[in-house]
Amino acid sequence: MKRRLALTLALLPIPDLLADTFERDQALTLPDILISANRQVEARNDSSAANTIFTRDDIERLQPASVTDLLSRVPGVQVAPLGGRGSLPGIYIRGTKSAQSLVLVDGQRIGNATSGDSNLQRLNINQIERVEVLRGSRSVIYGADAVGGVIQIFTRRGTEQGLQPRLHLGVGSHRTWERSLGLSGGDRQTRFNLGASLDETAGGNRTHESYASDRDDDANRNQSFSLSLSHALSDDLEIGVNLLDNRGKSEYDNPFGRFDPNTFESLPQQPYSEFAVSSFSTYVDGRINDAWQSRFELGHSENRENTYDKLSDVRETFNTYRDSLTWQNDVTLDERNSLIVGGDGYQDRVNSSTPFDEDSRWNRAAFIQHRFRAETFSTELGLRRDQNQQFGGQNSWSGTLTLPVNPDNDVLLTYSESFRAPTFNDLYYPDYSNPDLKSETARSYELQWRSQLSDRASVEASLYRTDLEDAIIFGRDSRPQNVASARINGFEMAYRQELFGWQGNLGLAIIDPRDRDSGHTLARRARRTLNLDLDRQFDRLGLGATWQAVSSSYDDENNRNALGGYALLGLRGSWALSREVKLEMKVDNVLDQSYSRALYSHDGEQHGYREEGRAWLFGVTWTPAL
Repeated sequence: MKRRLALTLALLPIPDLLADTFERDQALTLPDILISANRQVEARNDSSAANTIFTRDDIERLQPASVTDLLSRVPGVQVAPLGGRGSLPGIYIRGTKSAQSLVLVDGQRIGNATSGDSNLQRLNINQIERVEVLRGSRSVIYGADAVGGVIQIFTRRGTEQGLQPRLHLGVGSHRTWERSLGLSGGDRQTRFNLGASLDETAGGNRTHESYASDRDDDANRNQSFSLSLSHALSDDLEIGVNLLDNRGKSEYDNPFGRFDPNTFESLPQQPYSEFAVSSFSTYVDGRINDAWQSRFELGHSENRENTYDKLSDVRETFNTYRDSLTWQNDVTLDERNSLIVGGDGYQDRVNSSTPFDEDSRWNRAAFIQHRFRAETFSTELGLRRDQNQQFGGQNSWSGTLTLPVNPDNDVLLTYSESFRAPTFNDLYYPDYSNPDLKSETARSYELQWRSQLSDRASVEASLYRTDLEDAIIFGRDSRPQNVASARINGFEMAYRQELFGWQGNLGLAIIDPRDRDSGHTLARRARRTLNLDLDRQFDRLGLGATWQAVSSSYDDENNRNALGGYALLGLRGSWALSREVKLEMKVDNVLDQSYSRALYSHDGEQHGYREEGRAWLFGVTWTPAL
């Protein structure tokens, strides 16, 4: 562990990153530093959380189409879209559902308070600096929803190397166009980044048998704007703001139709939505003395959506707003002991065309976590107390024991508790809700092994179990109930190897997610997933390939409707014409495989949503030197 930490610090651009005013901005560029696990900058291998990190360099090398495309490479994470860029995907971390994982943008929750979904598919990848994925509960630090894990997205940041403009243009199949521009810069005191993007695609038809109105292509338009600004008032005090705004229009199919209360018939629709997902935060980060670092954050996020129908005058509005604050103190007691002490709170508000019995609620919390480090072992023990306006008090505990077997191998044992409060839809949606619901709770147990096999190879493996109680499911009357319990056993492995100039990243996950009452496998969770990325740089030429394999699964909780497994091959390349101009080309689903990750019912029969076949994209990026 000591050798790895020394290597990490040796790679930093300044002698002591952890004492620098702009420590977070610089940490965002480094693959061996982690921020999300404890809301502080720390060496990645010193964190107790199983984690995966994508820096901006990784994003440019892998050329993902979206954030969800990037997440599908993480061992233990599955993405089940309903088809199309604008469709709402199911994101399953370690077998838990979307609403049981927490999504943050620059530290702010962006989940929809009515549905619990985060709308990650609507965040533009060109405005993102870094993505950190934590697998496993982090409720002591973050509270509700961090049951399966945490996904944190950091927007683009400025540098102290003067002005750096950038321009990106892309064109691809399905009449896809990408346009992005930005400007970043700064000096030793002030840094900024300003960026804007516009992506458009004509899309395709995502259904098979359906209404005639669903046979058209479903287009998507997404415009994004980001801003970051930080200023050092002194060597020990920094202030800053971060903003990300995504909005646009998305068309989609509705093979279920629209229910007409007058005729009791199902009528065809051509629905589309106008959406906005935004996050704003401001902070003050100061070093009180050599042993005490304090950070205060204020934030606001919005998730707004207006849904229309081209064939009728139907319009629905679901807007949710969240105001939040966090105060965290990182205290070094001595060489072996440290504390994280703080509190946070947030308030959710709903403004909807559908009437809710309650349209707001608050949550307040205090947390403390102690760390002890010795030569032969380390411990981490945390406690959090949440007080929710509707559900009262909730305690969350966590503990980790780290045993360094030798300088290159660590074994970690972790126990954690977590919970999820019901959404406003669960509690108050007319005719399909239950105001008597309780919070879901979970207990997790994990054994991790981390090994630095050589200077060019490493492996990380996790064996875990999660027990869910009072899980919320919809009963026969279409109302949610606290009746289910689930048990998820799993194994994950991430292996990295450099061989003959090729950089390989292998992710493997095996899970057994079961309803403990029925014994059935949880819906849309494949038992086995594998992802392999191979990349090599030949001077100016970069080549890469991705192989992804997903086993079969079930679309329903009764395990009657099976979804077949599939394997996808993607190829990519880049060519640096000069220091300022780079060409990029990729082809996804090279073998044009037909597959589905979800089913729909039409005229009493089950059909699979179409996923995108072979697709290509060509782009050029210009970063002129000023």
